[in-house]
Amino acid sequence: MDWRPYIHADPEILQGKPVVRGTRLSVAFILGLFAAGWTTEQVLENYPTLTREALQAVFAFAAECLREEALYVLPASTSPCDS
Repeated sequence: MDWRPYIHADPEILQGKPVVRGTRLSVAFILGLFAAGWTTEQVLENYPTLTREALQAVFAFAAECLREEALYVLPASTSPCDS
């Protein structure tokens, strides 16, 4: 899926973080909802401006970022995987 029609960054919106176009919902926020256990239906019900295609674009954007290794390196002591 081409995420570009759905995801954009504007320095005037959320300090330039990638957001779903037409919203102030960042990609990171939406991924966080899913990481917290929300279902697609819960996200769509609570944020009616989102569409299934926009959610798919969030994941496509994240996947492309990971393929390009556009990651932040965290100090080992703050890693959530150290438990």
